[in-house]
Amino acid sequence: MSARRALGFSWPALVGLAGLAAPRVALHDLDVVPEGTVVAALLAVGPPLVWVAVVLWRRPPRPFLTLVVVGALYGVFLAVGHQVFWDPSLGMNAPGLANISPGAREALLRASAAVSSLVTGTMVGVIAGGVAALLCRWKRRPDRHRIAG
Repeated sequence: MSARRALGFSWPALVGLAGLAAPRVALHDLDVVPEGTVVAALLAVGPPLVWVAVVLWRRPPRPFLTLVVVGALYGVFLAVGHQVFWDPSLGMNAPGLANISPGAREALLRASAAVSSLVTGTMVGVIAGGVAALLCRWKRRPDRHRIAG
């Protein structure tokens, strides 16, 4: 079964949706947009809201799965972005790992950051997918237009 049939979108479209969230990685890691600002909030929440809107518009057969895949792809963007913008001087000294060599420590920290990024992206997809699935189900209910009385 092709991605288009199962997920309702081509792979380039899925990657494009995930890519909407990629600028936040660079802007955050480079301290261009400070945490706690309106812009930071929009960069964090905006892309998943767009994902949900696109799923509601296109109506893929499996909205939850579609956005879990988009979230996992976003996790790849996160992992790659964090590796590209990695700076050991950012306080990643990990005192608990003081007894291992600096190279091994950095490898361990980078691997942990990559796994964390993949999990984070996938969980964003799970949450967005859950919202989209509920909204799709709600939109399909024929009795939602009836007036109680």
